[in-house]
Amino acid sequence: MNLFSDIRALVIDALAQMEQAGELPAGLDTAAVTVEPPRDPAHGDMATNAAMVLAKPAGKKPRDIAEALAARLATDPRITSAEVAGPGFLNLRLAAAEWQSVIRAALTEGADYGRSDMGKGRKVNVEFVSANPTGPMHVGHTRGAIFGDALASLLAFAGNDVTREYYINDGGAQVDVLARSAYERYREANGLDPEIAEGLYPGDYLIPVGEALKAKYGTSLIDKPESEWLVEIRDFATEAMMAMIREDLAMLGVEMNVYSSEKALYGTGRIEAAIDRLRSAGLIYRGTLEPPKGKLPEDWEAREQTLFRSTAHGDDVDRPIQKSDGAWTYFAPDIAYHWDKIDRGFDELIDVFGADHGGYVKRMNAAVAALSNGRVPLDIKLIQLVKLFKNGEPFKMSKRAGTFVTLRDVVEQAGADVTRFHMLTRKNDAALDFDFDKVLEQSKDNPVWYVQYASARVNSVLKKAAEMGVDTSDAALAGADLSRLDHSAELELARKVAEWPRIVEIAARAHEPHRIAFFLYDTASDLHSLWNRGNDETSLRFVQDGDPATTAAKIALARSVGVVISAGLGILGVTPAKEMR
Repeated sequence: MNLFSDIRALVIDALAQMEQAGELPAGLDTAAVTVEPPRDPAHGDMATNAAMVLAKPAGKKPRDIAEALAARLATDPRITSAEVAGPGFLNLRLAAAEWQSVIRAALTEGADYGRSDMGKGRKVNVEFVSANPTGPMHVGHTRGAIFGDALASLLAFAGNDVTREYYINDGGAQVDVLARSAYERYREANGLDPEIAEGLYPGDYLIPVGEALKAKYGTSLIDKPESEWLVEIRDFATEAMMAMIREDLAMLGVEMNVYSSEKALYGTGRIEAAIDRLRSAGLIYRGTLEPPKGKLPEDWEAREQTLFRSTAHGDDVDRPIQKSDGAWTYFAPDIAYHWDKIDRGFDELIDVFGADHGGYVKRMNAAVAALSNGRVPLDIKLIQLVKLFKNGEPFKMSKRAGTFVTLRDVVEQAGADVTRFHMLTRKNDAALDFDFDKVLEQSKDNPVWYVQYASARVNSVLKKAAEMGVDTSDAALAGADLSRLDHSAELELARKVAEWPRIVEIAARAHEPHRIAFFLYDTASDLHSLWNRGNDETSLRFVQDGDPATTAAKIALARSVGVVISAGLGILGVTPAKEMR
Protein backbone atom coordinates (compact mmCIF):
# COMPACT_ATOMS: atom_id res chain seq x y z
CA MET A 1 0.00 0.00 0.00
CA ASN A 2 1.21 3.49 -0.88
CA LEU A 3 -1.26 6.03 0.53
CA PHE A 4 0.38 8.93 -1.30
CA SER A 5 0.02 7.07 -4.61
CA ASP A 6 -3.59 6.25 -3.74
CA ILE A 7 -4.45 9.89 -3.08
CA ARG A 8 -2.59 10.96 -6.22
CA ALA A 9 -4.73 8.48 -8.16
CA LEU A 10 -7.78 10.11 -6.56
CA VAL A 11 -6.56 13.53 -7.74
CA ILE A 12 -5.90 12.26 -11.27
CA ASP A 13 -9.37 10.70 -11.38
CA ALA A 14 -10.94 13.99 -10.25
CA LEU A 15 -9.03 15.83 -12.99
CA ALA A 16 -10.34 13.32 -15.54
CA GLN A 17 -13.87 14.02 -14.34
CA MET A 18 -13.22 17.74 -14.78
CA GLU A 19 -12.11 17.09 -18.36
CA GLN A 20 -15.27 15.08 -19.04
CA ALA A 21 -17.38 17.89 -17.58
CA GLY A 22 -15.66 20.46 -19.80
CA GLU A 23 -14.01 22.20 -16.85
CA LEU A 24 -10.59 21.35 -18.29
CA PRO A 25 -9.47 20.75 -21.88
CA ALA A 26 -9.05 17.11 -22.86
CA GLY A 27 -5.68 15.42 -23.14
CA LEU A 28 -3.79 17.27 -20.41
CA ASP A 29 -0.49 15.67 -19.39
CA THR A 30 -0.71 14.94 -15.66
CA ALA A 31 2.74 13.35 -15.30
CA ALA A 32 4.05 16.32 -13.30
CA VAL A 33 1.16 16.26 -10.82
CA THR A 34 2.41 15.33 -7.36
CA VAL A 35 0.91 14.59 -3.97
CA GLU A 36 3.31 15.00 -1.07
CA PRO A 37 3.47 16.23 2.52
CA PRO A 38 3.13 20.02 2.76
CA ARG A 39 6.20 21.97 3.84
CA ASP A 40 4.30 23.13 6.91
CA PRO A 41 2.38 20.28 8.62
CA ALA A 42 -0.08 22.86 9.94
CA HIS A 43 -1.39 23.26 6.40
CA GLY A 44 -2.67 19.71 6.17
CA ASP A 45 -1.73 16.09 5.62
CA MET A 46 -0.96 16.22 1.91
CA ALA A 47 -0.64 18.85 -0.79
CA THR A 48 -0.97 18.70 -4.56
CA ASN A 49 0.50 20.97 -7.21
CA ALA A 50 -2.08 19.87 -9.81
CA ALA A 51 -3.57 23.32 -10.43
CA MET A 52 -0.16 24.98 -10.65
CA VAL A 53 1.28 22.62 -13.28
CA LEU A 54 -1.91 22.39 -15.36
CA ALA A 55 -2.84 26.08 -15.42
CA LYS A 56 -0.71 27.07 -18.41
CA PRO A 57 -1.59 24.13 -20.71
CA ALA A 58 -5.24 24.46 -19.65
CA GLY A 59 -5.29 28.21 -20.25
CA LYS A 60 -6.84 28.83 -16.85
CA LYS A 61 -5.90 30.51 -13.60
CA PRO A 62 -4.40 27.99 -11.17
CA ARG A 63 -6.67 29.08 -8.34
CA ASP A 64 -9.78 28.46 -10.47
CA ILE A 65 -8.58 24.93 -11.22
CA ALA A 66 -7.71 24.35 -7.56
CA GLU A 67 -11.15 25.44 -6.34
CA ALA A 68 -12.95 23.18 -8.82
CA LEU A 69 -10.64 20.29 -7.93
CA ALA A 70 -11.15 20.90 -4.21
CA ALA A 71 -14.92 20.72 -4.63
CA ARG A 72 -14.67 17.29 -6.24
CA LEU A 73 -12.13 15.89 -3.77
CA ALA A 74 -14.15 17.06 -0.77
CA THR A 75 -16.94 14.63 -1.74
CA ASP A 76 -14.66 11.63 -1.21
CA PRO A 77 -14.98 10.07 2.28
CA ARG A 78 -11.19 9.78 2.55
CA ILE A 79 -10.83 13.57 2.42
CA THR A 80 -12.06 15.62 5.38
CA SER A 81 -11.05 18.96 3.89
CA ALA A 82 -9.56 20.37 0.68
CA GLU A 83 -8.34 23.94 1.04
CA VAL A 84 -6.89 26.19 -1.66
CA ALA A 85 -3.80 28.12 -0.59
CA GLY A 86 -1.91 30.95 -2.23
CA PRO A 87 -2.03 31.11 -6.02
CA GLY A 88 -3.39 27.59 -6.40
CA PHE A 89 -1.85 25.01 -4.11
CA LEU A 90 -4.33 22.55 -2.68
CA ASN A 91 -3.93 21.23 0.87
CA LEU A 92 -5.74 18.05 1.88
CA ARG A 93 -6.64 16.58 5.23
CA LEU A 94 -7.39 12.89 5.45
CA ALA A 95 -9.78 10.98 7.66
CA ALA A 96 -8.16 9.25 10.63
CA ALA A 97 -9.25 5.92 9.16
CA GLU A 98 -6.78 6.42 6.30
CA TRP A 99 -3.81 6.62 8.65
CA GLN A 100 -5.15 3.68 10.63
CA SER A 101 -5.39 1.65 7.42
CA VAL A 102 -1.69 2.26 6.81
CA ILE A 103 -0.88 0.56 10.12
CA ARG A 104 -2.94 -2.43 9.07
CA ALA A 105 -1.20 -2.54 5.68
CA ALA A 106 2.25 -2.51 7.30
CA LEU A 107 1.27 -5.42 9.53
CA THR A 108 -0.34 -7.36 6.71
CA GLU A 109 2.43 -6.83 4.17
CA GLY A 110 5.22 -7.15 6.72
CA ALA A 111 8.70 -7.07 5.17
CA ASP A 112 7.15 -6.24 1.79
CA TYR A 113 5.53 -3.05 3.04
CA GLY A 114 7.03 -0.17 1.08
CA ARG A 115 8.30 -2.31 -1.77
CA SER A 116 7.67 -0.76 -5.15
CA ASP A 117 7.28 -2.04 -8.68
CA MET A 118 8.56 1.21 -10.21
CA GLY A 119 11.67 -0.64 -11.42
CA LYS A 120 9.88 -3.75 -12.62
CA GLY A 121 11.48 -5.17 -15.75
CA ARG A 122 14.58 -2.96 -15.48
CA LYS A 123 18.04 -4.49 -15.24
CA VAL A 124 20.45 -2.24 -13.35
CA ASN A 125 24.19 -2.77 -12.96
CA VAL A 126 25.82 -1.18 -9.92
CA GLU A 127 29.61 -1.30 -10.17
CA PHE A 128 31.30 -0.30 -6.95
CA VAL A 129 34.47 -0.66 -4.90
CA SER A 130 36.59 -1.82 -7.88
CA ALA A 131 39.68 -1.11 -5.79
CA ASN A 132 43.05 -1.86 -7.33
CA PRO A 133 44.03 -5.41 -6.26
CA THR A 134 47.21 -4.16 -4.64
CA GLY A 135 46.35 -4.24 -0.95
CA PRO A 136 43.62 -4.20 1.69
CA MET A 137 40.65 -1.88 1.33
CA HIS A 138 41.09 1.54 2.91
CA VAL A 139 38.50 3.78 4.56
CA GLY A 140 37.62 5.49 1.27
CA HIS A 141 36.82 2.11 -0.26
CA THR A 142 34.76 1.37 2.84
CA ARG A 143 32.41 4.26 2.25
CA GLY A 144 32.11 3.43 -1.44
CA ALA A 145 31.40 -0.22 -0.67
CA ILE A 146 28.67 0.66 1.81
CA PHE A 147 27.11 3.23 -0.49
CA GLY A 148 27.12 0.91 -3.50
CA ASP A 149 25.71 -2.02 -1.55
CA ALA A 150 22.96 0.07 0.05
CA LEU A 151 22.08 1.64 -3.31
CA ALA A 152 21.83 -1.82 -4.87
CA SER A 153 19.54 -2.98 -2.05
CA LEU A 154 17.42 0.16 -2.38
CA LEU A 155 17.00 -0.32 -6.13
CA ALA A 156 16.10 -3.97 -5.62
CA PHE A 157 13.51 -2.97 -2.99
CA ALA A 158 12.07 -0.62 -5.61
CA GLY A 159 11.58 -3.51 -8.02
CA ASN A 160 14.74 -3.40 -10.14
CA ASP A 161 16.72 -6.47 -11.15
CA VAL A 162 20.10 -5.45 -9.72
CA THR A 163 23.58 -6.84 -10.33
CA ARG A 164 26.39 -5.92 -7.96
CA GLU A 165 29.67 -5.87 -9.86
CA TYR A 166 33.35 -5.39 -9.08
CA TYR A 167 35.75 -4.42 -11.87
CA ILE A 168 39.20 -5.79 -11.11
CA ASN A 169 41.84 -3.33 -12.31
CA ASP A 170 44.39 -6.03 -13.01
CA GLY A 171 45.59 -4.86 -16.41
CA GLY A 172 47.66 -1.81 -15.54
CA ALA A 173 51.13 -1.00 -14.26
CA GLN A 174 50.00 -1.12 -10.62
CA VAL A 175 49.85 -4.93 -10.64
CA ASP A 176 53.43 -5.04 -11.91
CA VAL A 177 54.37 -2.88 -8.92
CA LEU A 178 52.47 -5.35 -6.73
CA ALA A 179 54.48 -8.23 -8.22
CA ARG A 180 57.78 -6.50 -7.51
CA SER A 181 56.67 -5.69 -3.96
CA ALA A 182 55.60 -9.30 -3.36
CA TYR A 183 58.91 -10.52 -4.78
CA GLU A 184 60.77 -8.56 -2.11
CA ARG A 185 58.62 -10.21 0.57
CA TYR A 186 59.39 -13.55 -1.07
CA ARG A 187 63.10 -12.77 -0.75
CA GLU A 188 62.48 -11.80 2.88
CA ALA A 189 60.74 -15.12 3.53
CA ASN A 190 63.89 -16.79 2.25
CA GLY A 191 66.07 -14.98 4.78
CA LEU A 192 67.19 -12.07 2.58
CA ASP A 193 66.74 -8.39 3.35
CA PRO A 194 63.83 -6.98 1.34
CA GLU A 195 64.60 -3.96 -0.81
CA ILE A 196 61.39 -1.92 -0.57
CA ALA A 197 62.36 0.81 -2.99
CA GLU A 198 60.37 4.01 -3.38
CA GLY A 199 57.23 3.32 -5.36
CA LEU A 200 56.77 -0.24 -4.08
CA TYR A 201 54.02 -1.20 -1.63
CA PRO A 202 55.53 -1.26 1.89
CA GLY A 203 52.66 -2.74 3.91
CA ASP A 204 53.09 -5.78 6.13
CA TYR A 205 50.08 -7.36 4.40
CA LEU A 206 52.46 -8.67 1.72
CA ILE A 207 54.54 -10.67 4.22
CA PRO A 208 52.11 -13.66 4.14
CA VAL A 209 52.16 -13.47 0.34
CA GLY A 210 55.94 -13.74 0.40
CA GLU A 211 55.71 -16.74 2.70
CA ALA A 212 53.14 -18.38 0.42
CA LEU A 213 55.44 -17.79 -2.55
CA LYS A 214 58.28 -19.44 -0.66
CA ALA A 215 56.05 -22.42 0.09
CA LYS A 216 55.27 -22.75 -3.60
CA TYR A 217 58.60 -21.90 -5.22
CA GLY A 218 61.17 -22.44 -2.48
CA THR A 219 64.32 -20.57 -3.53
CA SER A 220 63.93 -21.26 -7.25
CA LEU A 221 63.10 -17.65 -8.13
CA ILE A 222 65.87 -16.04 -6.10
CA ASP A 223 68.24 -13.99 -8.28
CA LYS A 224 66.26 -14.83 -11.40
CA PRO A 225 65.73 -11.97 -13.85
CA GLU A 226 62.39 -10.19 -13.54
CA SER A 227 61.27 -11.44 -16.92
CA GLU A 228 61.22 -15.00 -15.54
CA TRP A 229 59.04 -14.37 -12.49
CA LEU A 230 57.02 -11.19 -13.06
CA VAL A 231 53.94 -12.75 -14.67
CA GLU A 232 53.71 -15.70 -12.26
CA ILE A 233 54.14 -13.60 -9.15
CA ARG A 234 51.80 -10.92 -10.50
CA ASP A 235 49.01 -13.46 -10.99
CA PHE A 236 49.70 -15.11 -7.63
CA ALA A 237 49.81 -11.81 -5.71
CA THR A 238 46.75 -10.41 -7.49
CA GLU A 239 44.69 -13.45 -6.53
CA ALA A 240 45.95 -13.17 -2.94
CA MET A 241 44.91 -9.51 -2.83
CA MET A 242 41.48 -10.28 -4.25
CA ALA A 243 41.02 -12.96 -1.59
CA MET A 244 41.88 -10.33 1.03
CA ILE A 245 39.46 -7.83 -0.53
CA ARG A 246 36.68 -10.43 -0.56
CA GLU A 247 37.32 -11.03 3.14
CA ASP A 248 37.19 -7.28 3.78
CA LEU A 249 33.89 -6.98 1.93
CA ALA A 250 32.49 -9.93 3.87
CA MET A 251 33.24 -8.07 7.11
CA LEU A 252 30.81 -5.41 5.89
CA GLY A 253 28.27 -7.93 4.66
CA VAL A 254 28.92 -7.02 1.02
CA GLU A 255 28.65 -9.80 -1.55
CA MET A 256 29.25 -9.18 -5.23
CA ASN A 257 27.33 -10.99 -7.96
CA VAL A 258 30.00 -10.53 -10.62
CA TYR A 259 33.75 -9.94 -10.67
CA SER A 260 34.99 -8.68 -14.05
CA SER A 261 38.67 -8.55 -14.99
CA GLU A 262 40.31 -5.73 -16.92
CA LYS A 263 43.09 -8.12 -17.93
CA ALA A 264 40.53 -10.40 -19.57
CA LEU A 265 39.72 -7.63 -22.06
CA TYR A 266 43.20 -7.67 -23.58
CA GLY A 267 44.02 -10.03 -26.42
CA THR A 268 40.40 -11.09 -26.87
CA GLY A 269 39.33 -8.52 -29.43
CA ARG A 270 36.83 -6.98 -27.03
CA ILE A 271 38.63 -3.64 -26.83
CA GLU A 272 38.93 -3.56 -30.61
CA ALA A 273 35.24 -4.40 -31.00
CA ALA A 274 34.17 -1.53 -28.74
CA ILE A 275 36.42 0.94 -30.54
CA ASP A 276 35.18 -0.31 -33.92
CA ARG A 277 31.62 0.39 -32.80
CA LEU A 278 32.59 3.97 -32.07
CA ARG A 279 34.50 4.15 -35.35
CA SER A 280 31.43 3.02 -37.28
CA ALA A 281 29.59 5.96 -35.74
CA GLY A 282 32.26 8.35 -36.98
CA LEU A 283 33.59 9.00 -33.49
CA ILE A 284 37.18 7.73 -33.85
CA TYR A 285 39.77 9.76 -35.73
CA ARG A 286 43.46 10.56 -35.92
CA GLY A 287 44.26 13.98 -34.58
CA THR A 288 46.34 16.19 -32.33
CA LEU A 289 44.98 17.54 -29.08
CA GLU A 290 45.28 21.15 -28.03
CA PRO A 291 47.95 21.73 -25.35
CA PRO A 292 46.63 21.50 -21.78
CA LYS A 293 45.59 24.75 -20.15
CA GLY A 294 47.97 26.43 -17.74
CA LYS A 295 51.66 25.65 -17.42
CA LEU A 296 52.75 23.02 -19.92
CA PRO A 297 54.50 19.90 -18.59
CA GLU A 298 58.14 19.81 -19.64
CA ASP A 299 57.68 16.59 -21.59
CA TRP A 300 54.55 17.72 -23.44
CA GLU A 301 54.68 17.66 -27.20
CA ALA A 302 52.05 17.80 -29.90
CA ARG A 303 51.66 14.38 -31.50
CA GLU A 304 49.08 12.63 -33.58
CA GLN A 305 46.97 10.11 -31.68
CA THR A 306 43.85 8.04 -32.11
CA LEU A 307 41.07 10.03 -30.45
CA PHE A 308 37.48 9.45 -29.38
CA ARG A 309 35.24 12.35 -30.37
CA SER A 310 33.71 12.52 -26.89
CA THR A 311 32.79 16.19 -27.35
CA ALA A 312 29.97 14.96 -29.59
CA HIS A 313 28.37 13.60 -26.42
CA GLY A 314 28.98 16.39 -23.94
CA ASP A 315 32.65 16.07 -22.99
CA ASP A 316 34.92 19.11 -22.81
CA VAL A 317 37.67 17.70 -25.04
CA ASP A 318 38.16 14.65 -27.21
CA ARG A 319 40.01 11.80 -25.49
CA PRO A 320 42.98 9.67 -26.57
CA ILE A 321 42.20 5.97 -26.75
CA GLN A 322 45.41 4.75 -28.39
CA LYS A 323 48.95 6.00 -27.92
CA SER A 324 51.32 6.87 -30.72
CA ASP A 325 53.14 3.55 -30.15
CA GLY A 326 49.90 1.61 -30.71
CA ALA A 327 49.27 0.74 -27.05
CA TRP A 328 45.82 1.39 -25.63
CA THR A 329 45.34 4.21 -23.15
CA TYR A 330 43.75 3.36 -19.80
CA PHE A 331 40.46 4.75 -21.17
CA ALA A 332 40.18 2.16 -23.95
CA PRO A 333 39.60 -0.93 -21.75
CA ASP A 334 37.12 1.07 -19.67
CA ILE A 335 35.18 1.80 -22.85
CA ALA A 336 35.25 -1.91 -23.70
CA TYR A 337 34.13 -2.86 -20.20
CA HIS A 338 31.11 -0.57 -20.37
CA TRP A 339 30.31 -1.85 -23.85
CA ASP A 340 30.31 -5.34 -22.34
CA LYS A 341 27.79 -4.22 -19.70
CA ILE A 342 25.58 -2.67 -22.35
CA ASP A 343 25.88 -5.85 -24.40
CA ARG A 344 24.74 -7.88 -21.39
CA GLY A 345 21.39 -6.11 -21.61
CA PHE A 346 21.43 -3.71 -18.69
CA ASP A 347 18.91 -0.88 -18.90
CA GLU A 348 20.87 1.37 -16.56
CA LEU A 349 24.48 1.57 -15.39
CA ILE A 350 25.68 3.06 -12.13
CA ASP A 351 29.38 3.51 -11.36
CA VAL A 352 30.56 4.38 -7.86
CA PHE A 353 33.88 6.23 -8.06
CA GLY A 354 36.16 7.93 -5.58
CA ALA A 355 36.15 11.72 -5.47
CA ASP A 356 39.48 11.80 -7.30
CA HIS A 357 37.76 10.44 -10.42
CA GLY A 358 35.67 13.57 -10.98
CA GLY A 359 37.48 14.31 -14.22
CA TYR A 360 36.43 10.93 -15.56
CA VAL A 361 32.69 11.53 -15.40
CA LYS A 362 32.09 13.37 -18.67
CA ARG A 363 34.27 11.12 -20.81
CA MET A 364 32.68 7.94 -19.44
CA ASN A 365 29.18 9.33 -19.87
CA ALA A 366 30.09 10.26 -23.44
CA ALA A 367 31.37 6.75 -24.15
CA VAL A 368 28.25 5.04 -22.80
CA ALA A 369 25.96 7.45 -24.64
CA ALA A 370 27.83 6.77 -27.89
CA LEU A 371 27.98 3.00 -27.42
CA SER A 372 24.28 2.68 -26.56
CA ASN A 373 22.97 5.38 -28.92
CA GLY A 374 21.73 7.20 -25.84
CA ARG A 375 19.56 4.27 -24.78
CA VAL A 376 21.38 3.28 -21.58
CA PRO A 377 21.87 5.99 -18.95
CA LEU A 378 25.03 6.02 -16.84
CA ASP A 379 25.01 7.64 -13.41
CA ILE A 380 28.43 8.10 -11.85
CA LYS A 381 28.28 8.65 -8.10
CA LEU A 382 31.38 10.23 -6.59
CA ILE A 383 32.23 9.30 -3.01
CA GLN A 384 33.81 12.06 -0.98
CA LEU A 385 36.53 11.60 1.60
CA VAL A 386 36.14 10.27 5.14
CA LYS A 387 38.05 11.83 8.03
CA LEU A 388 38.59 9.54 11.00
CA PHE A 389 38.89 10.72 14.60
CA LYS A 390 39.39 9.04 17.96
CA ASN A 391 39.84 10.71 21.34
CA GLY A 392 39.61 14.02 19.55
CA GLU A 393 42.61 13.24 17.37
CA PRO A 394 42.95 12.02 13.78
CA PHE A 395 42.95 8.23 13.77
CA LYS A 396 46.42 6.90 12.95
CA MET A 397 47.26 4.78 9.95
CA SER A 398 47.54 1.03 10.09
CA LYS A 399 51.07 -0.34 10.25
CA ARG A 400 49.80 -3.40 8.44
CA ALA A 401 48.68 -1.29 5.49
CA GLY A 402 51.73 0.90 5.56
CA THR A 403 50.18 4.18 4.50
CA PHE A 404 46.45 4.24 5.23
CA VAL A 405 43.62 3.26 7.56
CA THR A 406 42.02 0.03 6.40
CA LEU A 407 38.43 -1.14 6.30
CA ARG A 408 39.39 -3.79 8.82
CA ASP A 409 40.72 -1.11 11.21
CA VAL A 410 37.38 0.71 11.10
CA VAL A 411 35.11 -2.33 11.41
CA GLU A 412 37.14 -3.84 14.25
CA GLN A 413 36.87 -0.55 16.17
CA ALA A 414 33.22 0.32 15.50
CA GLY A 415 31.48 -2.83 14.24
CA ALA A 416 29.93 -3.43 10.84
CA ASP A 417 26.42 -2.14 11.65
CA VAL A 418 27.64 1.13 13.16
CA THR A 419 30.09 1.64 10.31
CA ARG A 420 27.48 1.01 7.64
CA PHE A 421 24.82 3.27 9.14
CA HIS A 422 27.13 6.16 9.91
CA MET A 423 28.71 6.09 6.45
CA LEU A 424 25.20 6.66 5.06
CA THR A 425 24.33 9.66 7.23
CA ARG A 426 25.67 12.06 4.60
CA LYS A 427 25.04 12.33 0.89
CA ASN A 428 27.75 10.56 -1.09
CA ASP A 429 29.23 13.78 -2.50
CA ALA A 430 29.61 15.42 0.93
CA ALA A 431 32.69 14.87 3.10
CA LEU A 432 32.07 12.78 6.21
CA ASP A 433 33.65 12.82 9.66
CA PHE A 434 33.78 9.45 11.41
CA ASP A 435 34.49 9.90 15.10
CA PHE A 436 34.85 6.53 16.82
CA ASP A 437 33.76 7.98 20.17
CA LYS A 438 30.64 9.65 18.79
CA VAL A 439 29.45 6.74 16.66
CA LEU A 440 29.49 4.52 19.75
CA GLU A 441 27.88 7.13 22.00
CA GLN A 442 24.46 6.34 23.46
CA SER A 443 22.62 9.57 22.77
CA LYS A 444 20.16 11.25 20.43
CA ASP A 445 23.14 12.84 18.68
CA ASN A 446 24.25 9.41 17.47
CA PRO A 447 21.81 8.48 14.66
CA VAL A 448 22.60 4.77 14.58
CA TRP A 449 22.09 4.36 18.33
CA TYR A 450 18.91 6.45 18.23
CA VAL A 451 17.36 4.32 15.47
CA GLN A 452 18.45 1.05 17.06
CA TYR A 453 17.04 2.23 20.39
CA ALA A 454 13.68 2.73 18.67
CA SER A 455 13.86 -0.80 17.29
CA ALA A 456 14.65 -2.15 20.75
CA ARG A 457 11.79 -0.18 22.30
CA VAL A 458 9.32 -1.67 19.84
CA ASN A 459 10.51 -5.15 20.76
CA SER A 460 10.34 -4.42 24.47
CA VAL A 461 6.77 -3.15 24.31
CA LEU A 462 5.72 -6.16 22.24
CA LYS A 463 7.21 -8.41 24.88
CA LYS A 464 5.44 -6.55 27.69
CA ALA A 465 2.09 -6.71 25.89
CA ALA A 466 2.52 -10.43 25.29
CA GLU A 467 3.16 -10.93 29.00
CA MET A 468 -0.23 -9.37 29.79
CA GLY A 469 -1.95 -11.77 27.38
CA VAL A 470 -2.19 -9.68 24.20
CA ASP A 471 -1.69 -11.63 20.98
CA THR A 472 1.18 -9.71 19.39
CA SER A 473 1.36 -11.61 16.13
CA ASP A 474 1.10 -9.37 13.08
CA ALA A 475 -2.10 -11.10 11.98
CA ALA A 476 -3.78 -10.49 15.33
CA LEU A 477 -2.59 -6.89 15.58
CA ALA A 478 -3.83 -6.18 12.05
CA GLY A 479 -7.29 -7.13 13.29
CA ALA A 480 -7.18 -4.78 16.28
CA ASP A 481 -9.66 -1.93 16.63
CA LEU A 482 -7.40 0.78 15.25
CA SER A 483 -10.09 3.45 15.62
CA ARG A 484 -8.85 3.67 19.21
CA LEU A 485 -5.78 5.46 17.80
CA ASP A 486 -7.22 8.94 17.61
CA HIS A 487 -4.69 11.12 19.41
CA SER A 488 -2.84 13.57 17.16
CA ALA A 489 0.54 12.25 18.34
CA GLU A 490 -0.43 8.69 17.43
CA LEU A 491 -1.75 9.73 14.03
CA GLU A 492 1.45 11.71 13.43
CA LEU A 493 3.46 8.53 13.94
CA ALA A 494 1.10 6.69 11.60
CA ARG A 495 1.78 9.39 9.00
CA LYS A 496 5.46 8.51 9.20
CA VAL A 497 4.59 4.88 8.49
CA ALA A 498 2.53 6.07 5.52
CA GLU A 499 5.47 8.01 4.12
CA TRP A 500 7.75 4.97 3.93
CA PRO A 501 6.70 3.72 0.44
CA ARG A 502 7.01 7.25 -0.91
CA ILE A 503 10.49 7.72 0.57
CA VAL A 504 11.62 4.43 -0.98
CA GLU A 505 10.61 5.58 -4.45
CA ILE A 506 12.12 9.05 -4.03
CA ALA A 507 15.42 7.66 -2.76
CA ALA A 508 15.56 4.98 -5.45
CA ARG A 509 14.78 7.43 -8.23
CA ALA A 510 17.51 9.81 -7.01
CA HIS A 511 20.02 7.01 -6.25
CA GLU A 512 20.37 8.41 -2.73
CA PRO A 513 20.33 5.79 0.04
CA HIS A 514 21.19 8.43 2.64
CA ARG A 515 17.54 9.50 2.42
CA ILE A 516 16.65 6.17 4.04
CA ALA A 517 18.99 6.86 6.97
CA PHE A 518 17.52 10.35 7.40
CA PHE A 519 13.96 9.00 7.31
CA LEU A 520 14.74 6.31 9.87
CA TYR A 521 16.15 8.91 12.23
CA ASP A 522 13.03 11.07 11.87
CA THR A 523 10.78 8.05 12.40
CA ALA A 524 12.73 6.99 15.48
CA SER A 525 12.48 10.54 16.80
CA ASP A 526 8.68 10.50 16.47
CA LEU A 527 8.48 7.13 18.24
CA HIS A 528 10.69 8.32 21.10
CA SER A 529 8.65 11.51 21.36
CA LEU A 530 5.40 9.58 21.73
CA TRP A 531 7.04 7.20 24.19
CA ASN A 532 8.29 10.08 26.33
CA ARG A 533 4.90 11.81 26.29
CA GLY A 534 3.49 8.61 27.73
CA ASN A 535 5.56 9.21 30.85
CA ASP A 536 3.31 12.18 31.65
CA GLU A 537 0.12 11.27 29.79
CA THR A 538 -0.75 7.72 30.73
CA SER A 539 -3.34 7.47 27.94
CA LEU A 540 -0.47 7.64 25.42
CA ARG A 541 1.40 4.68 26.85
CA PHE A 542 1.59 1.74 24.50
CA VAL A 543 0.52 -0.72 27.19
CA GLN A 544 -2.76 0.19 28.88
CA ASP A 545 -3.19 -1.90 32.02
CA GLY A 546 -6.59 -3.56 32.15
CA ASP A 547 -7.49 -2.56 28.58
CA PRO A 548 -6.22 -5.22 26.17
CA ALA A 549 -8.22 -3.86 23.21
CA THR A 550 -6.64 -0.40 23.40
CA THR A 551 -3.27 -1.97 24.13
CA ALA A 552 -3.57 -4.10 20.98
CA ALA A 553 -4.26 -1.00 18.87
CA LYS A 554 -1.31 0.89 20.33
CA ILE A 555 0.97 -2.13 19.99
CA ALA A 556 -0.13 -2.39 16.35
CA LEU A 557 1.11 1.17 15.84
CA ALA A 558 4.44 0.39 17.50
CA ARG A 559 4.84 -2.79 15.50
CA SER A 560 4.12 -0.95 12.22
CA VAL A 561 6.96 1.42 13.09
CA GLY A 562 9.11 -1.63 13.75
CA VAL A 563 8.23 -2.98 10.30
CA VAL A 564 9.42 0.24 8.68
CA ILE A 565 12.60 0.48 10.75
CA SER A 566 13.45 -3.14 10.02
CA ALA A 567 12.91 -2.67 6.29
CA GLY A 568 14.93 0.53 6.23
CA LEU A 569 17.82 -0.95 8.17
CA GLY A 570 17.68 -3.95 5.86
CA ILE A 571 18.23 -1.68 2.87
CA LEU A 572 21.19 -0.10 4.65
CA GLY A 573 22.56 -3.55 5.49
CA VAL A 574 22.15 -3.09 9.25
CA THR A 575 20.68 -5.69 11.62
CA PRO A 576 17.80 -4.25 13.72
CA ALA A 577 18.45 -4.33 17.46
CA LYS A 578 16.12 -6.44 19.58
CA GLU A 579 17.49 -5.01 22.79
CA MET A 580 20.07 -2.44 23.83
CA ARG A 581 23.07 -3.61 25.79
